[in-house]
Amino acid sequence: MNGSEACRLFELRSGPTDNLAGQADAVAAACHAMAVRFHGGGKLVVFGAGAASTDAQHVAVEFVHPVIVGKRALPAISLTTDVATVTGIAERDGVAAIFAHQIRYLADPADIALGIAADGDNPCVAAGLETARELGLLTVALVGGNGSRPDKVADHVLVAGSSDPRVVKEMHVTLYHVLWELVHVFFEQPGVLGPGVVA
Repeated sequence: MNGSEACRLFELRSGPTDNLAGQADAVAAACHAMAVRFHGGGKLVVFGAGAASTDAQHVAVEFVHPVIVGKRALPAISLTTDVATVTGIAERDGVAAIFAHQIRYLADPADIALGIAADGDNPCVAAGLETARELGLLTVALVGGNGSRPDKVADHVLVAGSSDPRVVKEMHVTLYHVLWELVHVFFEQPGVLGPGVVA
């Protein structure tokens, strides 16, 4: 009984994992675009609601303080860490505005906006990506489910193909670790990012 249940739980994850691996070209394209932005002096602005808010913080610290010794630290901030700002915006302008408002005042056109959501219908993440795109940022969305809505507001949409939020979160952790690794691979290939290196 316990063995068969364990098999079932692993099977729930094997399909989404295979699907994610099938998006390798899309992942590589997003990483190259991110590396180009970092190379030009841009920073990563990460955000997500609910459980994804902790993912945003995880991503930011991975880039700013790499766990692998010798890897380049890259500028990144999470928009989910300032409780006073988040709740102040939510109180005055509504929850859907919490990331869009911060992006207007904290981000630059050279930056990268990375929005994380368990599905494609999260209004505050979608609004943040839409505002970022309007301002000229590179936009990347990590979503679950069918990933439908961010297609309209993100340059790169990477989908963890599951309706189970636990599985989506697990896939997203793997995905943003791969993003981190591939961005650094591009930095390590001479000439790939063009002239001028970010300090």
